[in-house]
Amino acid sequence: MTMTLERTAVRVELLVDHGWFAVCELSDLIPGRGVAALLPDGTQVAIFLDRAGQAYAIDNRDPFTGAYVLSRGLLGSVQERPFVASPLLKQRFDLETGRCLDDEGVAVQAYAARIDDGVSAQVA
Repeated sequence: MTMTLERTAVRVELLVDHGWFAVCELSDLIPGRGVAALLPDGTQVAIFLDRAGQAYAIDNRDPFTGAYVLSRGLLGSVQERPFVASPLLKQRFDLETGRCLDDEGVAVQAYAARIDDGVSAQVA
């Protein structure tokens, strides 16, 4: 008798309201680019996968313009801290904390993100 293992989808999940919420499949993400997703409460988030395979999520709304565009921003790093630069006015937001690197009084919500393969989960 041979046993076949069923492969489960690899998902990106965010910690929302004290529980993990699947926002997309890992295959939906392209390293170095972002996508937008909706949370159950209607909040738009920007989800990123860096070239090392680490997932990040922050609010998609640019606080300087009010536009929902951060998912279209450019990824980079400064002092080994990952950031996204807004595509509009180019302010940089730390992907781990949501803090604006160009204006210390401004921040966006950052979310804990993990990649779940159904066996083990990698948490950011």
